[in-house]
Amino acid sequence: MENNRKERIVSLMKKIFIQMKVFLFGLVTLFVLGILVFIFLSIYSTYHLGRDKVDIPIQIIPGVTNSNIHVSYPISKDEIVSPLVIKGEAKGTWYFEASFPVVLTNWDGLIIAQGVAQAEGDWMTENFVPFTANLTFEKPSYGKNGFLILKKDNPSDLPQNDDSIEIPVNFK
Repeated sequence: MENNRKERIVSLMKKIFIQMKVFLFGLVTLFVLGILVFIFLSIYSTYHLGRDKVDIPIQIIPGVTNSNIHVSYPISKDEIVSPLVIKGEAKGTWYFEASFPVVLTNWDGLIIAQGVAQAEGDWMTENFVPFTANLTFEKPSYGKNGFLILKKDNPSDLPQNDDSIEIPVNFK
């Protein structure tokens, strides 16, 4: 009986020892995985999150804008009268010989005025250059709204070089 008892104790101790080994293996595995995750995140944040980070001051210009042109007047849905003075700034790449075309249409797309926006500075740059344009038009007899369209000057006539911005306007 004494022998039987010793065998049960030895058997129980073996089971406990095996369970402790499994527990320690799991604990060591979690520890190693934690260290690997920490190393990965450290490397990732060092090489990817900080890359290409440039502090660029942002100037907010009220009006209609895209990455190449900012129109400060008129803004979307403004009431306009003739003569219309259009102001803003466009990247030098929008100009050809210091100008680009401007068109005013009625609600149906009929052109009621067209002109040219003139650069007010050195346009041979990739930076923004101020512009002004003047359009004289007769208020349409039908419909209260229209569109002011500013087109990138594209002397090549290649479609990939086309760009424009449309501003909905209301006639006063």
